[in-house]
Amino acid sequence: MNRILLSLAGSALGLSLLAVPAAALQIEMIDLETRLPILPNPAALGGGQPQQSSIPRETVSYSGGQAPGTVIISTKERRLYYVLPGGQAVKYGVGVGRPGFEWSGTKTVSNKKEWPAWTPPPQMLKRRPDLPRHMEGGPSNPLGARAMYLGSSLYRIHGSNEPDTIGQAVSSGCIRMTNEDVTDLFERVKIGTKVTVVR
Repeated sequence: MNRILLSLAGSALGLSLLAVPAAALQIEMIDLETRLPILPNPAALGGGQPQQSSIPRETVSYSGGQAPGTVIISTKERRLYYVLPGGQAVKYGVGVGRPGFEWSGTKTVSNKKEWPAWTPPPQMLKRRPDLPRHMEGGPSNPLGARAMYLGSSLYRIHGSNEPDTIGQAVSSGCIRMTNEDVTDLFERVKIGTKVTVVR
């Protein structure tokens, strides 16, 4: 959840951006923790194909004893299960907390937002004072297309513009999904939904 728009080149020539062909503009984004450049996802910018993850969403058999409508997140598996009636669940790939940021427990969905804004919490700003203090929602926002807030905690289930991180342990404790998958889950989940995270 640490991407930021770094530069928009092309205006250095003294030309109006409206006069510069789209192909001449260079949009560079970096991961604020690794400092490595990353490429924007075409779908996240409003065009191209939907985000692709190596972990397809699927409906599977489920016998875990949780009521339909419950969300179960296995950080060991790096999977999220949305329990359906009739002994089934929708299984999604997720990104989870990196070493030192793992957690487990039960929360409830306390809020849901489309294209959420992001304000890094004080704990994160202490570790990373270079982060922006606030980012409005949109394609470049690290929370992606949707967010479901977990109780009064700092954690969320949210989208990501980095589908290659799904199935990895890279976040500061939040649960990441592709924008396509988080939008699907967002439509299913209600305020008050029980979310259990197991390690």
